[in-house]
Order: sequence, then C-alpha cells, then structure tokens
Amino acid sequence: VFGLSSVAQVVLGRGDFGQHLSINLGFGIGVTLGIHAAGGISGAHLNAAITLTHCILGNLPWRKLPAYLIGQFLGSFTAAATVFGLYYDALYDYTKGNFTVTGPTATASIFSTYPAPHISLLGGFFTEFTATVMLLLGILIIHDEKNNGALKGTQALLTGILVLGIGLGMGMNTGYAINPSRDLPPRVFTAIAGWGMDVFTAGHRWWWVPLTAPVLGSLAGVLIHKLFIDFHNQPVLESRNEKGQPVVVTS
Repeated sequence: VFGLSSVAQVVLGRGDFGQHLSINLGFGIGVTLGIHAAGGISGAHLNAAITLTHCILGNLPWRKLPAYLIGQFLGSFTAAATVFGLYYDALYDYTKGNFTVTGPTATASIFSTYPAPHISLLGGFFTEFTATVMLLLGILIIHDEKNNGALKGTQALLTGILVLGIGLGMGMNTGYAINPSRDLPPRVFTAIAGWGMDVFTAGHRWWWVPLTAPVLGSLAGVLIHKLFIDFHNQPVLESRNEKGQPVVVTS
C-alpha cells in the first residue's frame, strides 16, 4: 500500500506531489513496517523469491510454501485494489476513463513494473537479477550474527533502507520489482480492473521477467554470501567464565 500509493501520487500528481525519491521512500517504509508486522510470526516472508530460496536451501519446509505464496499474493492483490480505490477519482481525471499500459497517460506502471523504453529484454533481466542479488546479500549481512550483524531490533529498519538504496541506484531501467509477490498480483488486478491483457504483452511480454530474474538473483546472492563471507566467518565463541572453563565453539 505504501509503495503503490507513492507511485500513484507521483504519476497522477504529474510531479507536483513527489518525485522518484518519494517512491523509493514509500517502498522502504512499507518493507520496514511489513517486517515489524510479520517478523515474529513467519520471519516476514514478503518476497516469493526469498521464500522459494529458503525452501531450496532446506531452511523452510516445502509444505509451508503454498501457504506463504498465497498469503503474499492476497496481500499484494489487496494492496493494489486498495490503492485503486484510494485514487479512483484521480485515475479517471488523469486518463479520462481510458486505462492504458503505454502512451502519454499510461497508468498501469502505478501497480506493476514495466521496462523503460531504452532497455532491452536482456538488459532488464540482468537489472532485476543484479538488484535481487544485492537485496539478498544485504539481508544476509544484516542478519549475520557470526560477522558484524545489525543490532537487535534494527533489522527491519535496515532492510527498509536496503530497499531504498536499491531503488535509488537501480530503479531506472525496470522499476526494481525484485519480488514476484510485488509484481504479479497487482498485474493480475490491473488486467481485471480495466487495463486488459495488455499488461501481459507490453514490453515484449515483460511480465515473466519479474517472476524469474528475482528467483535466480536470490539464489546467486546466497551463493555469493556463502563463498565470499560466510565460509570466512569466525565461529561464534562463548567467553570463558571466571573459573576458566573451556571456550565453547558453536556452529
């Protein structure tokens, strides 16, 4: 809701009610609050690519995957519907009732990502892949207690800042989906709400890239962290007590 509404305000306000930074901040704030809301319940699985990666690595039982994906889909779909209702009058005023995916009054990009006119399909795929690699590396570093992990209680805020940083540096080409759960459900909503099937054919059938590139980028991010950081971490040590008991090395 925070992310999509910030895009709606920038687009429909014709730049008078925010700029690109507004969108970056909106998504960063949304991620931070989402982690606070669900962190203690599920570990805050807000991203289907990360959830699938945890299943592949054995950190999450496969039987939980359907429930997590359904929750992510419904949450994102409902967010799109909420923003649509919130800005319904502004949408009609901006488009004169003609909801389009491309053109001077295109509004589909409020809800889902689309590649910039200058970017190729391969370039867009690489952008989403790289941005998700940085997302996973950042998340793993923030939570890495064997290295220089974040102070307890600051992880949600730092993850929101991480998403903000990705948007600031890698948002121009594709709108930094970096999350299948963030992109597909609003795309389905727009197809139903008046934009039609153009949402799946625009940008050289772009819709599949935000589904696949983040998954591959997530796996690559974990691999890079494991090879270049985690393997070199010192084991966590429990200090000797005053009686000189031996140091306990834990994995």
